[in-house]
Amino acid sequence: MAISEAQNIRLTRVGPDTPMGDLLRRYWHPIAAEAELLENPIKPVRLLAEDLILYRTSNGEYGLTEPHCPHRRAAFANGYVEPDGIRCSYHGWKFAPDGTCIEQPYEEMASGHTRFRAQICALTYRVEVKAGLVWAYLGPDPAPLIPTWEPFTFEHCFKQIVIHEVDCNWLQCQENSIDPLHFEWLHGNWTPGQNGHREAYSATHVRLGFEPWQYGLCYRRLHEGDDETSLNWRTQRLSMMPNLFAPLHFEWRVPIDDHRTLGIVWMFDRVPAEREPFAQDVIPCWHGRFHDDAGRPLTTHVLHQDVLTWTGQGRIADRTREHLGRSDEGVVMFRKQLEADLKAVAEGKDPSGLIRDPEQNKCIRYPHDMRDAYVKAPSIEALHQRLHRMRQLTPVRDNVFLVAGQPDDIRQQWEYAVALRDTPP
Repeated sequence: MAISEAQNIRLTRVGPDTPMGDLLRRYWHPIAAEAELLENPIKPVRLLAEDLILYRTSNGEYGLTEPHCPHRRAAFANGYVEPDGIRCSYHGWKFAPDGTCIEQPYEEMASGHTRFRAQICALTYRVEVKAGLVWAYLGPDPAPLIPTWEPFTFEHCFKQIVIHEVDCNWLQCQENSIDPLHFEWLHGNWTPGQNGHREAYSATHVRLGFEPWQYGLCYRRLHEGDDETSLNWRTQRLSMMPNLFAPLHFEWRVPIDDHRTLGIVWMFDRVPAEREPFAQDVIPCWHGRFHDDAGRPLTTHVLHQDVLTWTGQGRIADRTREHLGRSDEGVVMFRKQLEADLKAVAEGKDPSGLIRDPEQNKCIRYPHDMRDAYVKAPSIEALHQRLHRMRQLTPVRDNVFLVAGQPDDIRQQWEYAVALRDTPP
């Protein structure tokens, strides 16, 4: 059953003073990687249709502020980052991460006091760092906690962050997180289907299972010839409210505005016992590549196929013309949960999936059967066999990742971590 135009608008528009914008502002969102700010301490960002400036002071504190100085509206993007804040490059007014104006060089000299300065404040939002990601919260106090998903606590893992932009609304990206059937046709059958080799199609899905869990929804899938002992049935794939997919890696679909989405992928690989102890000072970050040198869309990796499909639905999918079937049960459940959360926020209540208890947030385990693969060190042989199986999916060099474009230096770090090379880079 299709939804109405009014409901489609309600679920997709994310700016200030919109129902979905108000809902999404109740959650923390990753907006950058810590490694990015170590290279360049100032980064313009756009989040939930608001233009902002993210920065890191030389003392290691983070700020998220309006893009223009409250004095004469000069761009903070051209400012100077100092130990205690950001200074406007136009007339030198300086602001602390909480928005307090802490210096007005000429005004203070000319007047001999700071009363004028005390009246000035820049608009700022909360920002914190966790798991190598920089997170923002644009909602009302009291803010919830950034979830400490169990993989954030895993030791002896090579972790990396991949960032990309998607040219469409966030909702069609996130609805993919609760749509298991697409694995068969979009990923399993993409290459043979595009090349006319129907005999090479992947195994058919014969059963899908959907259910709610504490932080969102989850699904299971069963292929022809398998039973309930199969990994795809035992290992629940998770759609965490409002815009996260897990558990084998993390994918956030963060709304930039109504027509663009920031994709952030957080991946982790357990290193073999021979590489222990293993730790990273900083989780490396890179930007995914979605087009070849001639500008043609790449389709070799999982995320390439996803993104090409999402953008093919339009900047904002017209859900009034859909015809949902039985495989769309999870999508229907997700939309109903969003509607329930919109109602809760309108009534002054918390939406689903928020975490406020520090004890609960020490380590949040989620329901899947692959925990041992990341807690227990694999042998080099077992790890390499797994990587070999992954390489069979597509005939490209770096297909063990979700997207193309991994830089050579990060590739070499990963190869050493998983014992594909003997000496560190």
